[in-house]
Amino acid sequence: MFAAGLLLVCGLTAASPAPAQTGLEVHAVNVVEQTPVAGVTVHVVNEGIGYSATRRTDAQGIAQWTGLSTAGSYAVFVEETDQYYATRVSDIELRSNFTRSVTLFLRPLAEFELDEVVVEGAQGVAEVNRVNAEVSSSFDAAALEDLPVEGRNFTQSLYRLPNVTPSTGFFAEAPNVSINGTNGLYTQYLIDGMDNNEQFLGGPQFDVPTGTVKDVTVLASTYSAEYGRTGNGIFNVTTKSGSNQWEGEAFYLTRPGQPLDGEFTNEAGDELAQRDLSGNQVKEGFQRQQAGFALGGPIVRDQTFLHVNVEHTTDFKDNLLDAPGVRETINGQNHLTYASARVDHRWSDQWRSTVRLNANRVHIDNQGGGLTGGVTFASAASTEERDGVHASVQNTYVGDRLVYESNFQYSWFNWDAGNPANPNSPRVSVEDPSGTLRAALGHPGFAFDSVENTFQLQQKVSYSLGDHNLKAGADVLVSDHGLTGGGNPNGNYTVRLNQSQFNRFQNASVDPSLMPEALPGVLGESAQDLAVTNYRVELRPSSFGARQDLIGLYLEDEFSPVADLTVTAGLRWDYDSLSEATLGREHGDWDNVAPRLGLNYSVDARTTLRGGYGLFYDKIVYSVVSDALQVNTNTDGFQAQIRELVDRGRLPSGTNVEEVTFNGNRTLGQTPPPTYLEGPTASDVEGTPTNVLSQAQILNPNGYENPATHQFSLGIQRQFGDDLLAYVDLIHTRTYNLYRIRDLNAPAPFEITEDDLDDVLNDPSRDPSDLVRSREEANAERPVAPRPGGARRITMTEMKGEARYWAANFNLVKDRADDRYSYRLNYTLSSRRNNTDDINFRAEDANDFEEEWGPSVNDRRHVISTVGSVYPADRLRVTLAGLFQSGQPINRVPNACEPGAGREGEVCFGTRDLNGDGIYRGGQYVGSSDRFPGASRNTDRLPWSYRLDLSVRYGWPIGGGRVVARADVFNVLNTENLSGFANNATQSNQIQVGPPGSDIEEKNAGPPRQFQFGLRYEF
Repeated sequence: MFAAGLLLVCGLTAASPAPAQTGLEVHAVNVVEQTPVAGVTVHVVNEGIGYSATRRTDAQGIAQWTGLSTAGSYAVFVEETDQYYATRVSDIELRSNFTRSVTLFLRPLAEFELDEVVVEGAQGVAEVNRVNAEVSSSFDAAALEDLPVEGRNFTQSLYRLPNVTPSTGFFAEAPNVSINGTNGLYTQYLIDGMDNNEQFLGGPQFDVPTGTVKDVTVLASTYSAEYGRTGNGIFNVTTKSGSNQWEGEAFYLTRPGQPLDGEFTNEAGDELAQRDLSGNQVKEGFQRQQAGFALGGPIVRDQTFLHVNVEHTTDFKDNLLDAPGVRETINGQNHLTYASARVDHRWSDQWRSTVRLNANRVHIDNQGGGLTGGVTFASAASTEERDGVHASVQNTYVGDRLVYESNFQYSWFNWDAGNPANPNSPRVSVEDPSGTLRAALGHPGFAFDSVENTFQLQQKVSYSLGDHNLKAGADVLVSDHGLTGGGNPNGNYTVRLNQSQFNRFQNASVDPSLMPEALPGVLGESAQDLAVTNYRVELRPSSFGARQDLIGLYLEDEFSPVADLTVTAGLRWDYDSLSEATLGREHGDWDNVAPRLGLNYSVDARTTLRGGYGLFYDKIVYSVVSDALQVNTNTDGFQAQIRELVDRGRLPSGTNVEEVTFNGNRTLGQTPPPTYLEGPTASDVEGTPTNVLSQAQILNPNGYENPATHQFSLGIQRQFGDDLLAYVDLIHTRTYNLYRIRDLNAPAPFEITEDDLDDVLNDPSRDPSDLVRSREEANAERPVAPRPGGARRITMTEMKGEARYWAANFNLVKDRADDRYSYRLNYTLSSRRNNTDDINFRAEDANDFEEEWGPSVNDRRHVISTVGSVYPADRLRVTLAGLFQSGQPINRVPNACEPGAGREGEVCFGTRDLNGDGIYRGGQYVGSSDRFPGASRNTDRLPWSYRLDLSVRYGWPIGGGRVVARADVFNVLNTENLSGFANNATQSNQIQVGPPGSDIEEKNAGPPRQFQFGLRYEF
């Protein structure tokens, strides 16, 4: 029996998602002749939910099931016949929107004279795709459990998958991973195939804890027509469900921090900051405490099942308030709570329903102080809040040939970036006699409170018609947005102290919660004696927004025109109401028709060739429209400027000025400034002020084209034995209609060449600041002069950016099977180039985007990912994960130091704004700056990054379950990495002063060695 078992084989092959429902595709193959076996009866059983079914294989040896539940695990088998021995594959787990392919290798009875032979196989991940051309990869719950993952946050595992890397974003909360080197905001996040996107900017609304994840998959290229709204990849999470057996866990997890954790310092000896799970910076004093539970089982056996998961994290973090009269630690906390529940109910053999609820409450303290000593008092503290709810119901009908699925989801999400501790207080910035900020009191000084209400409806149908599997669907998503933003309606004051006042401030004993009204008393002065140098107040603290309607329709046909070749041909149409902008619905972007084609050829039962092409349209990022409303104005002066731009041909001749302008947020700057704390508030100002704005933004009179990506892929897969898979994928994408900012009122072009700089450096009577164009000179060269109520810089989002991506991906995956080890090895050689990286990206000079072609901020030439696990004993598991990446690009910018004040050999211009066109709203997110003379965009590279993470688990039985202790060590070798980690662009090392090739200032580093310990009881 054992000898025969060694000779007999069974294999599993994982197919890409069938466009509509979750399913199984079983291939019966004569293992001797390597030919399909027709007419054999295949059984599918899921004891966890009481499901069983049988079907006979067709002429190509295939039996198919669609509309299956993701709950429980499946076994597929063929009983012994008068021709073949029995064959079985067990422990098959399905994920949402995915058809899994199982190959049963049947051994003819004539091969052996045995009383009984049963070939028993096990489910794994080393599987061949025998269905279509999709490029994807997955982690199931067991693989996630083996990985060292910080804080049980599933996004911390995703960069272990092919084509995924840690991301440089453009704000703290930006997504921490990137697919194919693109901006993480453009990636789609799904839960059970339904939307999980923060609709205002991007990224996941609900950060799924690993205790809820049954499977997480990245779709990197040429995926099904069911998927739309992005050309930049998808993360789809399949959630855990209950079964006929009660199972659960309770856990405690801690990151104790110092003194166990390592640290890195800069040249001055200051500790370099790290990031917490929210993306915000932290340093020493940071600790994490985390606990939760999960429970799953039957409410009614074989009919109704429940799974719940609740997890809470508390971060403890310290900031130092180092200001006149006080040097004190201010304690802060982050609180992150995630709850999930799922109920599966089978009404009959044909009908079933799934109800899912996800809720999160995330509160991040901005408690004042700073990482190394800040001047923000506790009175100006705020809390960032990201709270949300998802509620969905999914209904499935399964007939003989027809499968119908109807899904509905409602989600609510509130992102308040700075809920103030003192909402009715003014903001006061206190400067010393030299103009240096020494204290910030009372209020954060801004408002950003976004609320989204989103409804999604999906209708999916699949129908078997002869040799054709037809699938069609509709997906409608409606998001209603509201934003309260702008400045402080209570006013922002800047106060400059004289020397006597400042001395008294330094010598006073000051409360860390000092309020603005108490400042005169601390200084021993009256309010009238304080010199207010600047005052600004938000005049329109109102909420405004728009609705975004997304409609997707698709049709797909899967068929085999000849033996061993599967063709998947699809067509998708998308509509986005934001494309209309000011033009009206009849002028929206209605022609987004996207063909998809996938070819999969089975060379033999273990080898496939696949290739595909697809056109993919992104949805429009809502903040593009929101910014054009918030930073807009409709004063007479501004509208007159727009008409002049139309007359000069810088806007279309048919531009409706009333439609492209809007009464957005408006800040008043009073001249001369008022007496301390006596400035007008929004309710005191009548009419609209006529001061000249530095920038105003209009809606695009042409509307907004949806970004479009052409994806091409070609790959080969080969399975060796039952547990080893090798595959290679070649990927190319060409993207058009990307976002970028155009200054309609840009000054004339201005350039400082390398020769110009050399001439100055060789002339003792001159210095580099002589080459700089002043802002006054630049403003004089703008085509439209500012006028009362108008603006100097008049910007607009245009959809004309482009990107190109090339990649070769090599993978080797070994399942554990019956061995005591498993591994995943991945190497990617890639290049991504573009002329825009973000919705706030602008050209360095005079809208010359041709000069912006260069590497993406997330470009890497080489990425090597390794994950190896060993199981030396039944109770012990050890995993070592490595990530090795070539350096990300560096953008070289001028040094703003005063001429002669820099270090030896340093070139100082006195400003980074060499062409004088000024800063712009949004520039603080992308770190936009003029480049060093002669440097092209992203011309330099940071060094390679190297990271090894270790996880050790040991379990022992107690009662009816077992206790598992684990220790995770991140960055085991304490390697200081300057790139290759999730980061904020403006805090990263990717912006460096000086010419190409000059020294790198260590402004930031990847996480040092960190320890995480956990204890879990599971049953």
